[in-house]
Amino acid sequence: MFTPIETTVGAFLLHEAATGFLFKDGYVLGASGLLRELLLMRSTRSILFMSGMASSYGLLKLVLPELLPAYSMVEAGNWKSVLFAIGMGALTGLGTKLGAGCTSGHMLCGLSRLSPRSLLATATFFPAAALTFNLVHGSSTPLTVCADVAGKPCYTPTYPSNAVTIRLLLLATAIIAQYHLTPPVVEKVTGEKKAARAWSTYLTGLTFGLGLLISGMATPSKVLAFFAVASPGLRNWDPSLALIIVFGILPQMAYYLSHQRQLQEKPAYAEKFSLPTTTLKDTDWRFVAGAAMFGIAWGLSGVCPGPAILRAVAQPLWGLMWMGGFGAGSLLV
Repeated sequence: MFTPIETTVGAFLLHEAATGFLFKDGYVLGASGLLRELLLMRSTRSILFMSGMASSYGLLKLVLPELLPAYSMVEAGNWKSVLFAIGMGALTGLGTKLGAGCTSGHMLCGLSRLSPRSLLATATFFPAAALTFNLVHGSSTPLTVCADVAGKPCYTPTYPSNAVTIRLLLLATAIIAQYHLTPPVVEKVTGEKKAARAWSTYLTGLTFGLGLLISGMATPSKVLAFFAVASPGLRNWDPSLALIIVFGILPQMAYYLSHQRQLQEKPAYAEKFSLPTTTLKDTDWRFVAGAAMFGIAWGLSGVCPGPAILRAVAQPLWGLMWMGGFGAGSLLV
């Protein structure tokens, strides 16, 4: 169902994480790239970030278990589901390697920086995902996201109880406050900017993970329902994720444009900004093909790299299969 409250709060947390990672640590928040770094053990940064993401699942389970995503079960003996998980991971790994990013790096961060290259990638993988989903499922969209309100279309707004809303707002406020206020304290106590940067990176992962979970981006059925624009009368369409554009991408764009001068200086906890240097002129057919591959995998499974990390925490067996496929696909190019 359409969840305007939860998705709005989650989208703003995504904005906080992506903006913070850029202006505090100097990096664009790209989940697929960070995941590759982790699998190849190339940086402490990825370990800290992924630890924060893993912590977000446990924190939400403790504070707001009502908002945890529902995942289909995966059994090792069910070869169809095993091959699907591995295959989707491989296609995502290959696609994001060729296309130099996924939804976080290109759509969330790239569009907010007005990157033509990210605009091309998003304009490729998003339609590819929607087209793939509707070709495969047509009007028979899974209605798991609408199961709690029988008979009503997926675009029907639903609202959390007052108690859940209060807990949600308190959690989001506490996370944002901690994200901004505690790294300077760490730097002051330790006397080291390196320690503050490590703590900030961990908090970025925590904030990003909570944003994905709360917004619904980590729920495959909800993502797939957003693609269900071909269902009769849009009955199976859930517009929730459109709010990520309004409350995630647009605020980040406004912040980026109003703080461009800061890019000529230093990030809060790094020596320099490490922004992509490739331009639209550097783009070839492999880039577009990679973005399309990623879109196909996203449209078939409803899972992109960031949410895959969270699902791996909840379902380690699925995570082992998907991550194995992702790593193998990434090594093909």
